[in-house]
Amino acid sequence: MNKAQLVEAIADKLGGRQQAADAVDIVLDAIIRAVVAGERVSVTGFGSFEKVDRPARYARNPQTGERVRVKKTSVPRFRAGQGFKDLVAGTKKLPKNDVAVKKAPKGSLSGGTTTKKATTKKAAAKKTTAKKTTAKKAPAKKATAKKTAAKSTAKKAPAKKATAKNAPAKRAPARTTTAKKAAARRQ
Repeated sequence: MNKAQLVEAIADKLGGRQQAADAVDIVLDAIIRAVVAGERVSVTGFGSFEKVDRPARYARNPQTGERVRVKKTSVPRFRAGQGFKDLVAGTKKLPKNDVAVKKAPKGSLSGGTTTKKATTKKAAAKKTTAKKTTAKKAPAKKATAKKTAAKSTAKKAPAKKATAKNAPAKRAPARTTTAKKAAARRQ
């Protein structure tokens, strides 16, 4: 299907060919402008468009076999949504008299846009926060490990015997009281 066929397919629902052509042009223009600006365009149930940066690299000329330097570049990427994938794979059936892509959930059309820069800043902030928390936790773990190792090497056998003697005594009353409470509830 090309653009003209797409316009013809939606012309009946929009009231005419000119309105359909304008609608298609406006939607495509909005998607293109957002992706060029580095934003991600997500359509629930359909998919998402985004700008992807490819680094500089070396490639081979297939005719001569010569090694050629390829500059870094940016390309658009489309990833199909789960609903679209399911329809294409045949796990879901395409509705006959209804639209294939349902409306977005209520509240998801807030109009807020996030740029790639804002997303990377958020990710960087999360990483630094994670590093700080792991850095704080690591020395504490080492210190407790050293303390427990020192205690266990000093008196291994008595500590185990004392724990084994105390454990059944502590658990037995708890079981009997729970059994008594359960019996009282039944009556």
